[in-house]
Amino acid sequence: MYGLIGRFRAVEGKRDDLIAVMLQGSVPMAGCRSYVIARDPGSEDGIWITEVWDSQESHKASLSIPEVKATIAKAMPLIAGFEEHIETEPVGGIGI
Repeated sequence: MYGLIGRFRAVEGKRDDLIAVMLQGSVPMAGCRSYVIARDPGSEDGIWITEVWDSQESHKASLSIPEVKATIAKAMPLIAGFEEHIETEPVGGIGI
């Protein structure tokens, strides 16, 4: 399995708008076992994204899905920065 944990910083005051765009654009993706969007309680503009995929290739392929591409285009103006990007190798657990 392949995992990603990322922290985004939304444009000031736009976190809920960014979350809404990302949730509305969420579609079933081949190989995606888990995709969680969460508010960062320690930051008014922070968002955490936690993903688990069957493989890194599945994740890369998801970036070609038309709905995913459209969501990225809508989200980019609301993102002030990408603060952390961590790759993991999930081994199991609840929900995956």
